[in-house]
Amino acid sequence: MSKASIITRDMDSIAQPSGNIYQSVAVISKRARQLSTTIREELSGKLAEFASTVDNLEEVFENREQIEISKFYERMPKPSTIAIEEFQDEQIRFRIPEQEEEENID
Repeated sequence: MSKASIITRDMDSIAQPSGNIYQSVAVISKRARQLSTTIREELSGKLAEFASTVDNLEEVFENREQIEISKFYERMPKPSTIAIEEFQDEQIRFRIPEQEEEENID
């Protein structure tokens, strides 16, 4: 059974790495967009292999391999879920320019 797509998150644990919930959410959202783009490009590349110049209705319905690839990607966790897990597992490196400037001034 797959993980639930809607789960309760501890806001303090999300805010802790950056010190601010809004900065944490910004980092997570940027990573989710990266993942989404990568996954979309990967899926498009795999499905492009099945593209034919002739539209044959029978061929479209009988292409089981293409259907299985699509189903695999549909069952994958959402990019936002992956990004949150990566962030909480400290697999995402990020920097906060404002804090770097303050450190350089001191």
